[in-house]
Order: sequence, then structure tokens, then C-alpha cells
Amino acid sequence: MSADIRLAVGLIALLAIALLSTSLAYLLFFRILAVAGATNLVLVTFLLPGSALILGALFLDEVVTLRALMGMALIGVGLAAIDGRPWGVARRLLDAR
Repeated sequence: MSADIRLAVGLIALLAIALLSTSLAYLLFFRILAVAGATNLVLVTFLLPGSALILGALFLDEVVTLRALMGMALIGVGLAAIDGRPWGVARRLLDAR
């Protein structure tokens, strides 16, 4: 195969993958939006720094500092405060006494 044909095939494959991934992501996004609601959907964005921290440590040998772990703990507390489920469990446990 000539270099021009390989380039064209590569670009077509890249375009197809990009379009397929984008369209599936949008379908998934709006399906989750309809099922879980906007608040729960936005909560996922708070998980990105933690995912990046873990993946960076696993695959790129990045150093995980105490400051980063404390930041992830704060994000976890914020998620719990926004979501409200832990407070409901705590309320039920206190009411059971």
C-alpha cells in the first residue's frame, strides 16, 4: 500500500472512531440525564481528579502526595454532602435508638 492510501485509511479510521465515540457518549449522557437527573449527572465531574490521580500513579509513576489525598477526601465529603444519602442513613440510625 502506498503512503497516501495508508494516510487516507488512517484518517478515515480516526474520523469513524471519533464520530462513533462522540455519538455514543452523547447518547449515554442524555440517557443518564433522563434516569438520574442533572444533579447526579454533574456529581460525576467531581470524580475526575481522583480518577486522574489514580491513573497517573498507576500508569505514569506519578507521586501521590498527602496533599492530593487530603484533596480527594475533601471531594468525597463534598459529594456526600451534595448527595445526601449518608445523612439519611445517619438520621435513620439515630431515630432507631
